Amino acid sequence: MGGVSELRVAARGHGHSLQGQAQAHRGVVINMESLQGPQMKVHTGNFPYVDVSGGELWINILRESLKHGLAPKSWTDYLHLTVGGTLSNAGISGQAFRHGPQISNVYQLEVVTGKGEVVNCSEKQNSDLFYSVLGGLGQFGIITRARISLEPAAEMVKWIRVLYTDFATFARDQEKLISGESAFDYIEGFVIINRTGLLNNWRSSFSPQDPVQASQFKSDGRTLFCLELAKYFNPEQMALVNQEIKSSLSQLNHIPSTLFLSEVPYIEFLDRVHISEIKLRSRGLWDVPHPWLNLLIPRSKIHSFAQQVFGNIHTDTSSGPILIYPLNKSKWDNRTSVVTPEEDVFYLVAFLSSAVPSSTGSDGLEQILIRNQRILDFCEIAGLGVKQYLPHYSTQEEWKSHFGVYWEAFIQRKSTYDPLAILAPGQRIFQKPVAYS
Repeated sequence: MGGVSELRVAARGHGHSLQGQAQAHRGVVINMESLQGPQMKVHTGNFPYVDVSGGELWINILRESLKHGLAPKSWTDYLHLTVGGTLSNAGISGQAFRHGPQISNVYQLEVVTGKGEVVNCSEKQNSDLFYSVLGGLGQFGIITRARISLEPAAEMVKWIRVLYTDFATFARDQEKLISGESAFDYIEGFVIINRTGLLNNWRSSFSPQDPVQASQFKSDGRTLFCLELAKYFNPEQMALVNQEIKSSLSQLNHIPSTLFLSEVPYIEFLDRVHISEIKLRSRGLWDVPHPWLNLLIPRSKIHSFAQQVFGNIHTDTSSGPILIYPLNKSKWDNRTSVVTPEEDVFYLVAFLSSAVPSSTGSDGLEQILIRNQRILDFCEIAGLGVKQYLPHYSTQEEWKSHFGVYWEAFIQRKSTYDPLAILAPGQRIFQKPVAYS
């Protein structure tokens, strides 16, 4: 491997990086799951938290904290990911409108820097390293321990879906729900294009409020927008919760016949994607290429984006779900390394495609990548001010553009904590040692 300046080290979580970011050409890849370290320790009290290894899976943290009636506040949609992996990016799901991403819910980290130093850091101690590493794409250190904020956990979840045909109405309702004191604990949305028998498929997990009206609804050949909501509760609160939900839904402008509800245990709701994973694995459709594209889009540009992308570029959603929901910038800490659009509200739009192996059609890898590029090209030409989440670029110039005014600070941090550019070479941000003056 040559001298130390040629050493390359990448941390691999549960193997879900999208573009080989967890690889290190002619270097060392650390399997973080093997570094379980000391037992998970839950601390109760007024400000409960759990101390975990950077290689711990979020699903295991959920199971352990639930034994104490507690749980983390902010999640990703899929829980079989490592703590170090999601904290190196952000960690976003439907709770982020209220609690911010997972990186806004961490008290302390233990980090091994590119200089080989083991450092404890927090908002008060070695704070620059703490904020550098959060959302830092593995560039400044490997997260070996983390202290995660917890809250009292509910036993049950009311899980709700409604549909819209008009994007402006859908977006207005989503934005209304994330502003102020929302009755809901989770708010997400989906785009559904040309799906046959949609509401019929929902019946396996949800019950229509009006079965007759729902059975007459036709989804074929239409572009629909689904609002997905969840309210956490304990059984003794049932009557009050039902009243709150009814009141909140009455202020929305969804298609009345498309209201579907379900009631599930808290852990089942949070681990819902794993249930889909099991089904896909049984059909050999899980371990396939996932050319995902995740974008953060300013609120003022979301209508232009939706009109072009859902009208002209993406003409069906058979290759995987498209998520779309707004987030409050005030819940994100601008001291971290994550770059978000410069508006108070921005949308996450996630194209979560799965490529069918050996297909040359629209569901094949090549066609999905072409479609992703068309979306990125449109954003660039239209000047939408979009930022990639889980970003992937091939050149430093593109990274420079991604970070914008934060690029200088990012280089400064790299020169401080990993001057030989040993860490996370698969991100392709720094190919050689960094000197910063």
